Amino acid sequence: MNSDRFERSQKLRILAEHLRNYKPDPTFDAVNDKTHTNSRIQDPIQTSESVNNPNAIPSEGIKTNRAAVLICLFEGEKGDLRVILTKRSSTLSSHSGEVALPGGKMEEGDAGDAATALREAKEEIGLDPCAVDVVTVLHPFHTKRNITVIPVIGIMWDKSAFNPVPNVDEVEAVFDAPLEMFLKDQNRRAEEREWMGNKYLLHFFDHQVDSETYVIWALTAAILIKVASVVYDRPPAFEEHRPKFWSRSRQ
Repeated sequence: MNSDRFERSQKLRILAEHLRNYKPDPTFDAVNDKTHTNSRIQDPIQTSESVNNPNAIPSEGIKTNRAAVLICLFEGEKGDLRVILTKRSSTLSSHSGEVALPGGKMEEGDAGDAATALREAKEEIGLDPCAVDVVTVLHPFHTKRNITVIPVIGIMWDKSAFNPVPNVDEVEAVFDAPLEMFLKDQNRRAEEREWMGNKYLLHFFDHQVDSETYVIWALTAAILIKVASVVYDRPPAFEEHRPKFWSRSRQ
């Protein structure tokens, strides 16, 4: 066995253990918000194992305003942690041409949030659910349109086994970026916005792949900032000042 490859896989094993033991910060989100008591977060390991079960029982209280995104992490050739991203098709009616995480709305038959994220990733970019080990979910983010978005974190142990097959109706490009960039104050800018009297910052990260520059911003950037903070166990090197509606914090 190649010793370098063994060391890399050891890093992922340590990361997987760290994330499986992760306990979300209760102040980040009002998880028991009365408007979401029937849309509970499923156990990530159970949903990962049951995603291919055709007889899976749908989660209680499935609502059309609940969605999940997959943060699929893998180890790059230089040993850095990277995350898979997509550029949405320019023909889509909403968020066309924007960078996004694979994911979408929960459907009847989904065993839980992890199942939703994995199903959507397969539909959008051809990522086999068996290639991803779901290790945890984070507290929900909420949009202004009252959509609850659940970040599902998974690890791809063997990136070489993944050959992207984008669904051309939904995805224009598939690429990856270093996760740690979302903690650094480099290639980043912010714009102040206001909604219902609440001022907040939208963060924009520029990421170049060959001759293409992708802009990762808004909710996708916020989720990746949170994931990077959890993975690296440190806050970003800049002020977040996120909108209150994303976390629905009681603070």
